[in-house]
Amino acid sequence: MILPHVMDRRRFLSLAPIAGLLAWPAAAHAAAAEKKKSGGGSYVPVQTLLGTTMRGAGRRGVMSVDCGLDVPDEALRTRAEQSVPRLRAAYLQIVQGYASGLAPGALPNADYIVQSLQRQTDAILGRRGARVLLGGIIVN
Repeated sequence: MILPHVMDRRRFLSLAPIAGLLAWPAAAHAAAAEKKKSGGGSYVPVQTLLGTTMRGAGRRGVMSVDCGLDVPDEALRTRAEQSVPRLRAAYLQIVQGYASGLAPGALPNADYIVQSLQRQTDAILGRRGARVLLGGIIVN
């Protein structure tokens, strides 16, 4: 004889994995929001940009550029967050083009890179107000 309360516990336990899956997207979203706040409330992160360079003796190297945006205006920040895929695509074209023309052993020109990224940012967002911040440029 199976008691009704035992059967209810079994049904409840069989639904536990489904409840865990339903909570997973909310936890991932909270983690992403927490990660974004590491740069401050007006910071919009951009994933690392990579470009292929030539090193001595015909070997290939990689130039990586870490950057983000400082957008104090809330309306423009919302637009920038929505435009991150377009911004990243434009940034990648700039970084990859610059890296491919970099002479072996030459140091990258950070001023040129940030000015080029800033021009693209202003063009894509439609106005000024978002400032490109470079975290670092590494050539391996």
